[in-house]
Amino acid sequence: MPTLDGLAGIAPRPDGTALADSSVELDTAAVDSSVDALAGGLRAAGVRRRDAVVWQLPNRVEAVLLFRACWRLGAVAVPIHHQVGPADVAGMVGSLDPRLVLAGPGSTLGERPGALAVDAASPEWVDLMSHAPVRDSVARGADVAVALFTSGSTGEPKVVLHTHRGLAGKARTMADAHGLRPSDAVLMPAPLAHISGLLSGVLLPATVGMRTVLMERWDAERANRLVPDRGITFMIGPPVYFSGMAGAANFSTEAMASLRIISCGSMTIAPEFVDATREAFDATVKRTYGSTEAPTVTTSAWDDPADRARDTDGRVVGDAELRVVDPRSGRTLGPGVPGELELRGPELFAGYADPTQTREAMHGTWFRTGDLATVDAGGWLTIVGRSRDIIIRGGENVVPAEVERVLEAHPAVRQAVVVGYPDDHLGQRVGACVVADGSFGLQECRAWCADQGIARFKIPELVRRFDAFPLLSLGKPDRNALRDMIGAEAAGG
Repeated sequence: MPTLDGLAGIAPRPDGTALADSSVELDTAAVDSSVDALAGGLRAAGVRRRDAVVWQLPNRVEAVLLFRACWRLGAVAVPIHHQVGPADVAGMVGSLDPRLVLAGPGSTLGERPGALAVDAASPEWVDLMSHAPVRDSVARGADVAVALFTSGSTGEPKVVLHTHRGLAGKARTMADAHGLRPSDAVLMPAPLAHISGLLSGVLLPATVGMRTVLMERWDAERANRLVPDRGITFMIGPPVYFSGMAGAANFSTEAMASLRIISCGSMTIAPEFVDATREAFDATVKRTYGSTEAPTVTTSAWDDPADRARDTDGRVVGDAELRVVDPRSGRTLGPGVPGELELRGPELFAGYADPTQTREAMHGTWFRTGDLATVDAGGWLTIVGRSRDIIIRGGENVVPAEVERVLEAHPAVRQAVVVGYPDDHLGQRVGACVVADGSFGLQECRAWCADQGIARFKIPELVRRFDAFPLLSLGKPDRNALRDMIGAEAAGG
């Protein structure tokens, strides 16, 4: 049965740097010997198969080594996003029973008794790297490999469990879908504590044998320097990364010549964004769909038609199955009819740490995503929103993504988020948050929407301009925060 430790070495490795962050560069031999040594150190610290190892680190070389050393021992890797605060960290660690806790610079985990400091110069890290190496894996395909925390944007974070078999299979599938090869190099600003960072910054490089360059924090101008300096060919992330790069003072299409694949995952990627990004970077730009529970279920393959990558969120890669159901009756809907997306397949998570949450999330063998979608007769998926984000105005349903795409087609609007706000008479009204220039206000918004032919009840009745949206840790707009701001403004607060 496949394990994640077995990914390394299945493809030829490039010469030179294999893994780098802002201060450390390791070639393939150094990565492999460091994993051997760290696995030995973890074992000396008492870590055994199925034990949980928790750490809080930014995107640094040590985080990649910890993942791979845990998998060598069959232990469960538990990364915590480096920006998560003390209260949330305490709750996350409290939901598990870790054998070992490691804290990077500034982490509140460092205050826990017995926590080890993760820093190349710290005595604890030096000691971990000084024991007899472990080179043979004891992991099994059915073992839990990682426990990841959801973002918590809709409540308490859930602990998502993935197995070696599921993640190893997904990595191989995505390597083929993206057409990646050992000569490729990925720039990874997305946190390795999230599924997108883990998949594209740790698993895909180990599968393909390509180079990984980590960014500890997002900086568009620095990314624009790293792409040509490091020969970056592949990036994945939310639209804000690429619009930020294209809008930075040091951007030029010529400097992006090495970058050939841009993969975007977000709920509201407009076709116009794909067109603009494709033109700016002169690269393949495609949309993807996935979640912490089901990583990258759909995308367009490297040889699929460009219009499918532009207008849809892709089709199934691998053996996953999709269906769209009526959220009230559970009845399966036909091609092109919007409803709640359900899915199943080998990449699906093994469950939540809390079995009650697992039961609530499943519809028989199908995972209830909570996303509204259509699937056409050819199997191409288009996400149209979240079921919880639907605005019900006077009994009429408004899907925010539809209105957002209309707004983002306006030349003055760079980004739009549409939310509902309370109204005593209608239940909810439609509000628009926009990153736009000063010419775009309520009157311009309503005239534009009317000209585009959308229904009157969908047209925003309140517009608020922002220089930039508040963001969640993956770079996605914080809808809850924007909803609160719009609600306060509507109430005169």
